Amino acid sequence: MKKRKFHRKKDQRELFMRILASNLIEHGRITTTVTRAKSLKSYIEKIISRAKRNGLSSLRYLLSLFKKPIAFKVFYELKEKYKDRNGGYVRVIKLGKFRKDGSELAKIEFV
Repeated sequence: MKKRKFHRKKDQRELFMRILASNLIEHGRITTTVTRAKSLKSYIEKIISRAKRNGLSSLRYLLSLFKKPIAFKVFYELKEKYKDRNGGYVRVIKLGKFRKDGSELAKIEFV
């Protein structure tokens, strides 16, 4: 499966996804482009599924990715919120075109 590169090198791409994910976790919803939202959706769903395994290794993995408050929010709040759900933690809503350059905007939020 080919992943989106966003005209960035691998380490820049990974940091970019982490920043988008931490903003989504912190605020609950963000507005971005459609392609970024689609990539972020799969990234976030893997992280929440990993947190649901409920072990010390999952918490340590989250702490290696995010700062403490964000990692604890995923591990203690979001994990409990979605404990009975098997996927589909995030939804992408298309908003239309951006005024300046015509790129498609989307809102990504937790279900």
